[in-house]
Amino acid sequence: VHRTGHGLGIDIHEPPYITATSEVVLDEGMVFSIEPGIYLQGRFGVRLEEIVILRADGPEILSELTRELNLIK
Repeated sequence: VHRTGHGLGIDIHEPPYITATSEVVLDEGMVFSIEPGIYLQGRFGVRLEEIVILRADGPEILSELTRELNLIK
């Protein structure tokens, strides 16, 4: 089952799971992996992951993933 994201803590994948139907209330200090995916059946899939902490004034992205495209020849 692929989700939009999940909690991080002692385990790498743990609740709360971020889904369209989740009713979990998010609270300050919670840390999540937000990882939307694109899948082309029978071909390939890709997920770009961001690690986010929920602060009192909003989310803060902790990961340092570059969004530049690099052409590989």
